[in-house]
Amino acid sequence: MPNATKFLPRLVRYIWAVPCSVVGLVLAAPLLLAGAKAHSVCGVLEIALSQQVKPDFRLLHRLPFCAITFGHVVIGLTAHNLEHLRAHEHEHVRQYERWGLFFFLAYPASSLYQWVRGNNPYWDNRFEVQARLSAANAKNEA
Repeated sequence: MPNATKFLPRLVRYIWAVPCSVVGLVLAAPLLLAGAKAHSVCGVLEIALSQQVKPDFRLLHRLPFCAITFGHVVIGLTAHNLEHLRAHEHEHVRQYERWGLFFFLAYPASSLYQWVRGNNPYWDNRFEVQARLSAANAKNEA
């Protein structure tokens, strides 16, 4: 039963992250109704608001991110952003699998800690550092 030995831990990780994924699905629902495109990549639901950023669609330019992850749901501005940031965002998925709902506390706590120390709350956040390292490693392996 080698498949069962891989399936059970994966199922537990999905269940542990479900509350966070539900947040992502709730946020994604109106976007999907408005025409965003969704597809699954390695068990992660990726949602692209647009296939490309149109110069006249200024709302996309005002958002403070190109992609954001909630559990097993990644919302990206464009399909290109999702492809380019996949390794980074999928590391965040793994972080949600480890931390579950506590990630919603741990991430801002890490940012606050960095800010208090005089560092950049985003760039020095331990979860972002880990995601950038994971993305760099994936790029080096390709």
